[in-house]
Amino acid sequence: MCGYEPGGHHNRCDCRGARMEGFLQPCLLLLLYEKSTHGYELMESMNRLGLWEGVPDAGAVYRHLRRLEEEGLVRSHWSTSGPGPARRRYEITPEGVDYLHDWAVTIRRNKAALETFLARYEKLFSGHDTDAAKGY
Repeated sequence: MCGYEPGGHHNRCDCRGARMEGFLQPCLLLLLYEKSTHGYELMESMNRLGLWEGVPDAGAVYRHLRRLEEEGLVRSHWSTSGPGPARRRYEITPEGVDYLHDWAVTIRRNKAALETFLARYEKLFSGHDTDAAKGY
């Protein structure tokens, strides 16, 4: 974390990795569109997306999967194939695909806003010797 706190104290702030939990739903839907799978495999795939520092919180992932299932965007069934205990296998529904398309529209809009912000920031801070200006 950057360590900034108003008043000059350096503690944790929310600017780094800010609120990525809200981005879990579209990521889960995208991964499930690619392949129906188990929760653990979803977490491994999310880690490979590189959107989080480390592995996303397992509790948050399963909470979002449960919510997506309650909303009819994902369905699950128990899979008994393979060794070991039965595991819940998730797949995206047609409604989930529609919702994923809606998310893509929102993400494109946010991307444009973020690019505008960064262009303005870089114009103001180019030449400054700060970690943020260097892109860290």
